[in-house]
Amino acid sequence: MDAVRVSALRERLAGTGWLEAAGGFAGSLRHAVDRRGSAGLLLVGTEAYEPWHLAAHLADEAAWSDVPRLAPTLLRHRVPARAPAHLAHDLHRLAAAGRGSTVLVVAPAAAGEQLLERVQDARHGGATVLALDGAAGPTELAALAHERLAVGTAEEEPFDLAQHLVGAAAGHSPARRSALARLADLAGRLTAGPTVGRW
Repeated sequence: MDAVRVSALRERLAGTGWLEAAGGFAGSLRHAVDRRGSAGLLLVGTEAYEPWHLAAHLADEAAWSDVPRLAPTLLRHRVPARAPAHLAHDLHRLAAAGRGSTVLVVAPAAAGEQLLERVQDARHGGATVLALDGAAGPTELAALAHERLAVGTAEEEPFDLAQHLVGAAAGHSPARRSALARLADLAGRLTAGPTVGRW
């Protein structure tokens, strides 16, 4: 999705709460992978859904925002025999995730028992678990996640849209200003002359 389409989409969604929810979730994702001691991001889908599109967006955002740990390692339920090395990671890697790891589970439909067990292993090992899912209400995955963005539907278009919003927002740095910068602004306003309005 190009910048013009993202901008138009943001305008259409303004005031719906979706931008804020996706932005908050993406901020948690970025914080988890950007903190000291982070072991990177593990991205996993369900047995029926591999989040290739989100993996590509996050890899792009990692490069553009200079946060290399935002680039995910895609974990797969079934790895083909001739898969390239970067696409040959299976769920065993998820079970071995521990402190410092961030696990993002993308599940448009219910997560299977095997995936839930591996996510639980990762959480018990100290990994931060985030979930982007299609369910509207409570789920087993939601109970395992430290933070969750519930899309409320497994339909392709809204679920894809949520991934676009999260991917785009994850690359944006939080606008934090130091106390010194805020004091400098205040001093500038206090010492500036009065503004003259033109009519």
